[in-house]
Amino acid sequence: MEQKKQSTNTPVTPSANHEADVVVIGAGLTGLTTAFYLTRGGKNVAMIETSDRVGGQIHSHRVGDFIFESGPNTGAISYPEVVRLFEDLKPSCELEEAHKSSKRRLIWKGHKFHELPSGPISGLRTPLFTWHDKIRILFEPWRKKGTNPNESVGDMAARRLGKSFVDYAVDPFLSGVYASDPDRLPTRLALPKLYNLEQNYGSFIRGALAKLKERKSTADRMATKGVFSARGGLSNLTNALAQSIGMDRIHTSAQNVSVMPKDKGWVVTFRSKDGIETTIACQRVVTTCPAYALPTLLPFIDKAQMAKLSNLYYAPIVQIGVGLTHHGGIKYNAFGGLVPSKEHKKVLGILFPSACFDGRAPKEGVSYTFFLGGTRHPEYVEKSDEELKKIIDDTLHDMLKYPADMHADSIQIYRHKRAIPQYELSSQERFDTIEELAAQYPTLTIAGNLWGGIGMADRIKQAVGVAKDINRG
Repeated sequence: MEQKKQSTNTPVTPSANHEADVVVIGAGLTGLTTAFYLTRGGKNVAMIETSDRVGGQIHSHRVGDFIFESGPNTGAISYPEVVRLFEDLKPSCELEEAHKSSKRRLIWKGHKFHELPSGPISGLRTPLFTWHDKIRILFEPWRKKGTNPNESVGDMAARRLGKSFVDYAVDPFLSGVYASDPDRLPTRLALPKLYNLEQNYGSFIRGALAKLKERKSTADRMATKGVFSARGGLSNLTNALAQSIGMDRIHTSAQNVSVMPKDKGWVVTFRSKDGIETTIACQRVVTTCPAYALPTLLPFIDKAQMAKLSNLYYAPIVQIGVGLTHHGGIKYNAFGGLVPSKEHKKVLGILFPSACFDGRAPKEGVSYTFFLGGTRHPEYVEKSDEELKKIIDDTLHDMLKYPADMHADSIQIYRHKRAIPQYELSSQERFDTIEELAAQYPTLTIAGNLWGGIGMADRIKQAVGVAKDINRG
């Protein structure tokens, strides 16, 4: 009698093998822009993203008649690549430049917001700076050039412009950009353009005037420095990029992503959202993911190099979208208001999206974006919703001057435990290591906000450069 074979009951994991010219890891703005231009260059591209959606930190939310951003709210048209990207995406996505009111920036001092000076006359009249420092600013072009390459932004600004300028211009500016403080970030690494003005021209003012006199190419004139978004919210930008790339090329909800060199190329493995163990063989790999994801993603890299590469601190941020369906006659025609740390308020700053862009609030309403936490108060991300809503309500009355009986109609809380990368002194080791790895592994590109700037324009410019290099190769 024939015996039946016993079943081992061992589950068989389904698998899939693919090939691509380039694998781009991370479907945020940098990765999507890179993949967009690679596909336009004729490359067969595969994208891998660990979350269940594209866009990375960029995420627009429609709540009733309000549009809130839970990541970046705006960018600056700092490079022509920004304009060209939107032109290349037409008609699926439209660049929206902010209203002229966005040129007004407010700074809190004492019991109200004051406009940040925009010229010599307003600079003399402003209550933000002391008379001693106003005079110091006038003599800035004749001050000696600094010699410390690691001088902090705070020390550099105090040396050239005075302490009150640091307290009521530089400090709130860095709170708005990095959610950090002026003494923590070296100018050379965090604000290289400012550092180079002194190094190349001996003065901020002389350097700025020289830049204004330089002849600009047609491309240079496209970089207006204006504030931009995408019409209807920034998710329209990332969604348009994804649609152009092709959603069939983008693997979301990928788990256990790993990259290994093989022969003259690479093998990328991951578990797909439907549980399939997937392998993609490719000639080039581009990573755009955060520094903390790199140790498991690139296990073949030397531990000493990886320690320098992944040693990046991200400031925690609580971002809160606030909407009022009726403004009650209180509207702020400005980009936003920043709060110096010495004023000891619970918010870092407040943006005024509905003053800058159409359609962000009902016709008779207003929308605001509040920022809390940062490097000084990382504990704010652990506050309860009730605590945060109390801060918002108090700030609406105390700082924005709404009457006591007016309250927000919509409050949307977004917590980011690792939000803004800090270009601290250790960043130089990271930059150097990225160059070393580029020499060791010429077909591996480590991109993203680990280097090259943290703004949206920086991300777009970097991505365009990466795609050009690969398409030329």
